[in-house]
Amino acid sequence: QVQLVESGGGSVQAGGSLRLSCAASGFTYSSTCMGWFRQAPGKEREGVGRLYTGGGRPAYADSVKGRFTISQDYAKNTVYLQMNSLKPEDTAMYYCAASKQYSESGCYVARRSSDFVWWGQGTQVTVSS
Repeated sequence: QVQLVESGGGSVQAGGSLRLSCAASGFTYSSTCMGWFRQAPGKEREGVGRLYTGGGRPAYADSVKGRFTISQDYAKNTVYLQMNSLKPEDTAMYYCAASKQYSESGCYVARRSSDFVWWGQGTQVTVSS
C-alpha cells in the first residue's frame, strides 16, 4: 500500500536548521508531485512547497522562500525538506504528501492540501526563541 514516512523532526533554537525526509513506497515514484505541508495548533494546514519528481524546479511558499529547500534522491524514492534560519513561527507538524494527477506545470501550482491524495503521518518541528 502507499506509504509516506516522514522523519527528521525535532526541537531546535531559532536560527538553527533541520532536514526532514519523506520516504515514499507503494506507488511509482516517477512523475509524481511531492508536497510538504505544515500545520500549527489552531491553524489551517498550509503548503510549504512541492517538487515534481520527474524534474523541474521546486515551488515554495513566500513564508519559506530563501530559507527552505526541497530536493530528492530519486534512487531512494525520498524527498527532503532542508530548513535553515528557522523561526519560532515555523513550529508545526510537517507533512509529506503526494499526488500522481499532475504534470510538472500542474505540480508547480498545486498549493492546496486538497490537491494531494496521499499523506504521511507527520513529524513535529519545534523552534524555540
